[in-house]
Amino acid sequence: MFNIEEELKKLPARPGVYIMHDDKDAIIYVGKAISLKNRVRQYFQSSRNKTVKIEQMVTKIRRFEYIVTDTEVEALVLECNLIKEHRPKYNTMLTDDKTYPFIRVTINEAFPRIMLSRTMKKDKSKYFGPYTSGGAVKDTIDLIQKIYKIRTCNRNLPRDINKARPCLNYHIKQCNAPCQGYITEEEYAKSIMAVLDFLNGNLSEVEGMLEKKMLEASENMEFETAIEYRDLLNSVKQIAQKQKITNSDFEDKDVIALSRDGNDGVIQVFFIRSGRLIGREHFHMNISINDKKGQIISSFIKQFYSGTPYIPKELMIQEEIEDMELIEQWLSKRRGQKVYVRVPKKGTKEKLVELAEKNAAMVLTKDKDRIKVEEKRTTGAMKEIEELLGLSEISRVEAFDISNISGYQSVGSMIVYENGNPRRSDYRKFKIKSVSGPDDYASMNEVLTRRFTHGIEEMNTKEAAYDSFTKFPDLIMMDGGRGQVNIASKVLDELKLSIPVCGMVKDDNHRTRGLYYQNKEIPINKNSEGFKLITRIQDEAHRFAIEYHRSLRSKGQVHSILDDIGGIGATRRKALMQRFASIEDIKNAEVETLTNVAGMTETAAKSVYDFFHKVEK
Repeated sequence: MFNIEEELKKLPARPGVYIMHDDKDAIIYVGKAISLKNRVRQYFQSSRNKTVKIEQMVTKIRRFEYIVTDTEVEALVLECNLIKEHRPKYNTMLTDDKTYPFIRVTINEAFPRIMLSRTMKKDKSKYFGPYTSGGAVKDTIDLIQKIYKIRTCNRNLPRDINKARPCLNYHIKQCNAPCQGYITEEEYAKSIMAVLDFLNGNLSEVEGMLEKKMLEASENMEFETAIEYRDLLNSVKQIAQKQKITNSDFEDKDVIALSRDGNDGVIQVFFIRSGRLIGREHFHMNISINDKKGQIISSFIKQFYSGTPYIPKELMIQEEIEDMELIEQWLSKRRGQKVYVRVPKKGTKEKLVELAEKNAAMVLTKDKDRIKVEEKRTTGAMKEIEELLGLSEISRVEAFDISNISGYQSVGSMIVYENGNPRRSDYRKFKIKSVSGPDDYASMNEVLTRRFTHGIEEMNTKEAAYDSFTKFPDLIMMDGGRGQVNIASKVLDELKLSIPVCGMVKDDNHRTRGLYYQNKEIPINKNSEGFKLITRIQDEAHRFAIEYHRSLRSKGQVHSILDDIGGIGATRRKALMQRFASIEDIKNAEVETLTNVAGMTETAAKSVYDFFHKVEK
């Protein structure tokens, strides 16, 4: 048993990261400290300075652990990694998880290439960006290839020169075919230098070159060629218009500003590269009403820049943040050069931060209604289900379903919803191994036993490991009523697990009718968001099971149970399925009735009858 008072006495007065766990051993908060001894003890001392969120979090703590580091910067890095990995409930969280593309020029190669890259590596290539639009990057690369005729192949040149025929790009005049030796390495290098100038924003030279070629083609009455140059020129001018000068020092900067309204927050980031505003992006934050602006911006910086591969030279923010010098040290280490975090007080830089804040406010206003609608159909719907069942704090729901076609090869599905949204990475499929024939109850017993036994074994063998089995649900939803709920309750009792179970009951038209919980059916308002969420969960469990069954059938791994009956071939099987509505009806038919089916002899009919009655025994 973890004794918090005793464990607090053992805390070292060293820098490190502390991790708080709740009664289900889930990580609910991660923090860093200069002195673990002083910082962690503060949570459990009486104080008027605690926010409502922290006070609530402390009541949930059942144990804590810590990791000692040598420096506070190491603690900051570890904190960022753990928050990103576990997404704790009580940390201020960045809800968006976006990656940004770069344009990569492989200048380390004899004949360099240009490509889109989602990561920035130390590989001697030249990187431009990050850009906020992958489509814009692809358009820019296409434009560069049309103008400068840069290769797109991955051939090893000059080693592979003349080893294969030139590709289509050469024939449509979008590559000078260095693979054939049609352009020297020196001439190709000149084109690459022009590309680098282009990507650095020096567009006047290429504009002049294209205009000159357009006029020459027009004078020579080569009008189609002139139109091609005109279109390229217009594309270059369009790029030039997007790259507006924002300041005269030509440095890389990110401008960060927050706008908030209660528990809603949006951070706007302007990306400035070489003095040009190349794009902007906004991010929604999960915040508490008591969180200070500086704390929110600090949390954003740590989460965002722990994931993005590019760190600019300067971050411009609205106000001073906690750990400002520490964050500068961390960012400088990641960049490999000094990084400054500054709060502009006057001039154009201050106006730029104000402009970012205005944009954040506009996004917040525009998205607020959409966010509220989304919350209503997800977390709001989960609250409704909690109230119906008399439960609290339901976050993770698991739903199960069984599918079999023609009574053969039953399969099971497990789907997961967290906070009202599907968590598809945790979905699991089960091929039934211990049950013969269409016995849904026995099949469900196997699925649930395997699911929770696996979870218990994983937790006992893999300390702090996570997969979809080690995290148990707050609520199990069965596709059916009393029978399915009883099966689940029996499995949980045998495994000594205490998890609420309810059934999703359907009416005679196979539509969701209500919930079966604690031996009674609970009706639901069909216009409520809770009802709609239950319907989505039920439909999703059914869909996932059916799709798995179909995939097995398509691989020839599933066939009709009728195929296992001696004397029943494809023709008789088809006749039986046309005559009877289901396998159950065939099973219940007498020999005389079976004999009346087209193509069936008395011997074949008796084989069918004996097969099903033997299975039944």
